[in-house]
Amino acid sequence: MPRLAIGPGLPGRLSALAQPVRRDAVVALRRFLLNVAGAPHPERVRGARDSRVATLRLGEGHRGVVVRQRDVYWLRTVLPDAEAWSHARRHRYGINPVLGVVEEWDADALERVEPALRRSAGATRLFDPICDGDLLALGIDVRALPLVRLITTEADVEALEPFLPPTQHAPLSALARGGSLSEAWRELDGWRAVEEEPRQIDTEDLYAALCRSPDRAVFVADKVELDRVLGAPEWCTFLRPPQHRLAHAGRHEQPVLVIGGPGTGKTLVALHRAAHLAARGKGPVLLVTFSQSLGEDLAARLDTLIGDEAVRKRVEVGNPERLVMRIVSEAEGRRPALVGPGARTLAELTDEALRLLSRTTGDLLDDVDPGRKPYRHIVVDDAQDYSAAQWRLLRAAAPHAHDDLFVLGDPHQRVTDTRVALGALGIPAEQRALRVSYRLSQEVLSFAVRLRGGGPVDGLVKGMSPLYGLRAEGAGGRPVVLAYESPEAELAGLAATVGAWLEEGVPPGEIAVAARTPALVRAARRALGERDVRVSTFQGLKGLEFERVAVIGVSEGVVPETPPDDPAARARALQRERGMLYVACTRARSILYVSHSGRGSPFLSF
Repeated sequence: MPRLAIGPGLPGRLSALAQPVRRDAVVALRRFLLNVAGAPHPERVRGARDSRVATLRLGEGHRGVVVRQRDVYWLRTVLPDAEAWSHARRHRYGINPVLGVVEEWDADALERVEPALRRSAGATRLFDPICDGDLLALGIDVRALPLVRLITTEADVEALEPFLPPTQHAPLSALARGGSLSEAWRELDGWRAVEEEPRQIDTEDLYAALCRSPDRAVFVADKVELDRVLGAPEWCTFLRPPQHRLAHAGRHEQPVLVIGGPGTGKTLVALHRAAHLAARGKGPVLLVTFSQSLGEDLAARLDTLIGDEAVRKRVEVGNPERLVMRIVSEAEGRRPALVGPGARTLAELTDEALRLLSRTTGDLLDDVDPGRKPYRHIVVDDAQDYSAAQWRLLRAAAPHAHDDLFVLGDPHQRVTDTRVALGALGIPAEQRALRVSYRLSQEVLSFAVRLRGGGPVDGLVKGMSPLYGLRAEGAGGRPVVLAYESPEAELAGLAATVGAWLEEGVPPGEIAVAARTPALVRAARRALGERDVRVSTFQGLKGLEFERVAVIGVSEGVVPETPPDDPAARARALQRERGMLYVACTRARSILYVSHSGRGSPFLSF
């Protein structure tokens, strides 16, 4: 029986096909898995740069491109016949000798680029100071060494990026920027998707390499698994290597804190980590987020991610307030009142919940009976906005044991005035980082980082957290900043801009409008009329993402609001205001529009 691995992008390509063609392709893949009569058979590709590449006829006028080795088949894509044959001839595949992961090369493009590099090569080449042995030790493919030796400038390295596997480009780019061999190694190691380092790498073993490349391939053993992978959103199946490494890591003896900027996939990691712990952990899992609305979104996404009903029931989604109400309600036999006679504040209820947990489980630092804790594992998203009291409650809700707390956050996206270092609360977290934004373009990210300004911020970790090292994976258009003479003109400009986006075919659900105050939000809604797009305050977009975002009212006196006179309070208020604007601007995947009337916000002065 064949062992079939599905590549990323394939489910999306199949779903884009006409329904009859898609149906025939899925039926053909089911037959291929069963190895029954009528199943597609691999056809050789004449002129292929890799003898292992073949095609499978999957439907009328469409073929799948596969890389095969004995009974292993890696299905890379599905294309119309002519495009499939071209793709199959153009690419070759290999296994990185250091990480043991699969690599895809656009061999045709590299062959066409080589003469241009040779003509432009100067007397001194960029990598002349580095010997072949050191380059090979970084996993550089021996067949690529002659090409690498022609490179003269850093610009040459960046121009080659579309044609090289990322595991080849990453170390070369680090060296081209003037980095050391150790820095280049760290860049390469960032593409390791699994924690376990192979003892010995067989660069001819395709099956082992695919197993070490969960971001590039997932094996499907039968019709049920095939249908699940083809029917699920891509984020359910394929995570980037740093994300996968965190979400599916083995046992952690102490809490883990993941710091990551906007678009780095913190929420995806939180979802997958919760699912992983539910399937392989030792008890109930709590997935905590900042607000009830975000919790509802995460619960719906978990329903999609976890197919096993019993496993799904092991994960509860909530926020700190909901946890407080649950603990107090269960102890007192009724839901506590927040308004009216006998009402208690949320802070008072949080203290009561902590007291109840301490009374039933004993000293928080000495969990003699871990089974009496409400949860065995807790995953915390948007961790930068929780108060000290809420952290103490979360710490008390799970035993001090391996895989107890898994925390994700970004101090630069804080929308509250809390600044809590976990270590100061008795949570000695092992720190990890996500440094690549996969959602934002480099242009939007650079604009937002300059807008954020204010230097490092405190919270979550001891000391200050800088923005250094955060970068985006892709490029896009520059953000647009427009000044209007009056608020009325600004709202008219907003209506025209959103109207144009809708006429271009952008779905209303992929457009958001953000403003600093509820009054501006109401004015924007009136200006947009029947246009059904999301309109919210800055903080209301927290945790969400859209194709295009319009941020309005970024004017002096509005963003920021008038800060207090006290210097310390003023600094904190300005940092919070910058954080809220930063959150709003980093919701945009492709296009960011910023406007103001009159004098612009001082935050725009960069």
